Amino acid sequence: MQKALTYDDVILVPKYSEIRSRSQVDISMKLGMAEKLTLPVISAPMDTVSGHKMALAMDEAGGLGIIHRYNTIEEQVSEFEKSDRTAGVAIGATGDFFERATALWDAGAVIFCVDVAHGHHTIVREALAKLKKAFGSDIHIMTGNVATGEAFKDLASWGADSIRVGVGGGSTCSTRLNTGHGVPNFSSIQSCFQVFKGKGGPALIADGGIRKAGDMVKALAAGADFVMCGSMLAGTEESPGQVIKSVDSLGRPQEVKRYRGMASREAQNNWRGKSSSPEGIATSIPYKGSVKPILADIAGNIKSGLSYSGATNIRELRENAEFVLQSSASIQEGFTHILNK
Repeated sequence: MQKALTYDDVILVPKYSEIRSRSQVDISMKLGMAEKLTLPVISAPMDTVSGHKMALAMDEAGGLGIIHRYNTIEEQVSEFEKSDRTAGVAIGATGDFFERATALWDAGAVIFCVDVAHGHHTIVREALAKLKKAFGSDIHIMTGNVATGEAFKDLASWGADSIRVGVGGGSTCSTRLNTGHGVPNFSSIQSCFQVFKGKGGPALIADGGIRKAGDMVKALAAGADFVMCGSMLAGTEESPGQVIKSVDSLGRPQEVKRYRGMASREAQNNWRGKSSSPEGIATSIPYKGSVKPILADIAGNIKSGLSYSGATNIRELRENAEFVLQSSASIQEGFTHILNK
């Protein structure tokens, strides 16, 4: 039986560096034939993360926002148009997905995320074929999610331009608990990267389990071209939803926003009027203010991460990367453990 690892199981070994300033570090990556992103971060297509305000903020920071699909076609087109065409858009793989895709294409969208939980599936193969036939080579199709090299290879052969890697690792996802399926995300990235070894294949997007910038650096070093984030960007001014005034367990006033997995019972009931086989949770998280300083910190932390490996770009990071396994005690040592005393 194979052993699989996630981000906390490994740590990068610092290497000799001649980098004197983070300004020497280039973390830009090209998303297939689409434009180059100067920040290799994509916001998740969740209705409590990515609307037009998040798309605009992501574009300003050099990343990419994917406007969620959990609304009417007209509402999603409106959200896309408000983003000044700087965003990607999510669609499904069944139901009104082609009608939705056509309306968004007519509005000017070119980056489409076929947003399903289990991407290694015949409905995704059929959807990709239909989209490519209708819109040709000008469309960029992002799809997934997958957890294995075999699935990554299949989706590439079906026409995917970028692929989300990670099943069951999201902060509000309960797929592994409820279905018993998934692969720890670090091992998923390694497995999928080995298919093309970064040469000529679809862009690899690490999706799920990203809790801090250090996880992003590990994902990029393991073979990801981009990382997709939900919880790190949720609860901000730019994420959809209202700020809610409440009190904490000690009766102190606080401000929160809703954050939920799109397979949660609450989300399913809201966007399709029913719930079946929920694989996610809904919760409230503290209001964080603007996402802009968060994105600036992420960019700075990723650049610092590359400098610790003596890498001036993500390709060099992969070449220089050396991982070691961590014990539970070493994981604890790496946290700001003064706070635990």
